Amino acid sequence: MTQSDTPAVRTEGVWKIFQQEAEEVQAVRDVSLRVEAGEFTALAGPSGSGKTTLLNVIGGLTRPTRGKVWVAGQDVTGMSNQEVAQLRLEQVGFIFQAYNLLPVLTAMENAEFPMLLQGIAADERAARIQELFARTGIAGLEDRRPGKLSGGQQQRVAVVRAVASRPALVLADEPTANLDSTSSEALLDVMAELNRDLGVTFVFATHDSRVMKRSHRLVQMVDGRIDSDETRG
Repeated sequence: MTQSDTPAVRTEGVWKIFQQEAEEVQAVRDVSLRVEAGEFTALAGPSGSGKTTLLNVIGGLTRPTRGKVWVAGQDVTGMSNQEVAQLRLEQVGFIFQAYNLLPVLTAMENAEFPMLLQGIAADERAARIQELFARTGIAGLEDRRPGKLSGGQQQRVAVVRAVASRPALVLADEPTANLDSTSSEALLDVMAELNRDLGVTFVFATHDSRVMKRSHRLVQMVDGRIDSDETRG
């Protein structure tokens, strides 16, 4: 694991409140959290604990009601919507439960799409994708479309897409939820290797015991608040 003086993520007194008809739902309540560069951290808790909402606030997918968020030292809460979108493109990789691959694109085209938007040259995109496809065990599947890939293979493409642009942070929302146990363990092996060898920072939102067991830091959430914060060796 690597560390720098600038954390990958910092939140200060973050609240997220939703209005549902006449009811106010406090999804995240006064959360202050610091995640260092190179961490492999799980936000865990039951459904409704606020872990996914907090992940979305960190990634700029939703704005906090109160409080502040920094990603790679940049104040997300002080940015315009356009600036937040640019920050997500340049600094944050996302892995979603449902893969979110574009069905009309090949595996390689899906994986390189963020880099294409960043303006990275074609030869550099190809080199990064080839290295990461080899690392993740899907070399040779570059020309297949998602419909011709298994769930585990699709999620590995999503992992490559998330890390290929070399973001400061990768946010993974229940990445193993749609996978069988063998595929889940294989995917966790891949992400642990990327964390160990390349220093990729991962923050998971999960209720999967396998993800919790493999994480180096486990932040338990209950009713929108941090209930415990445990760092392992």
